[in-house]
Amino acid sequence: MRIEPLTPEEKPPMDLLLLADPSARLVEQYLRRGECYVARAGEKEPVGAYVLLPTRPDTAELVNVAVDERHQGQGIGKALVRHAVETARRRGYRTVEVGTGNSGVGQLALYQKCGFRIVAVDIDFFVRHYDEPIFENGIPCRDMIRMSQDL
Repeated sequence: MRIEPLTPEEKPPMDLLLLADPSARLVEQYLRRGECYVARAGEKEPVGAYVLLPTRPDTAELVNVAVDERHQGQGIGKALVRHAVETARRRGYRTVEVGTGNSGVGQLALYQKCGFRIVAVDIDFFVRHYDEPIFENGIPCRDMIRMSQDL
């Protein structure tokens, strides 16, 4: 598997990106401001993706880590997160941040295994920013768990 930046000729893999964020409007907003990376097995369609978004001086945010449902549980998500952290380090960032829903039990575990620490909770983030309720693992997704890693 290789992880590479999306080329200017390629369209973003919206089907993948919408797995991690159901708002096409928000996905399109951060695609304009960030850089999309895709994971491919061979020359096939992308099996995973993420966006690295500059937010403040010396800080980047990892947004929209997504893995095709047929390929989950194979370490692709962990490879994407590690690639994003290393890319941020090479680009000179000093901190990488990530936010995930309170209901994303697997995502919370993944980010912590990759060295992220919980630094804040944005109460009712998903209630304020999404028109439709979101549920994961039978849990209402209401709050954004903010995590950070110093590089």
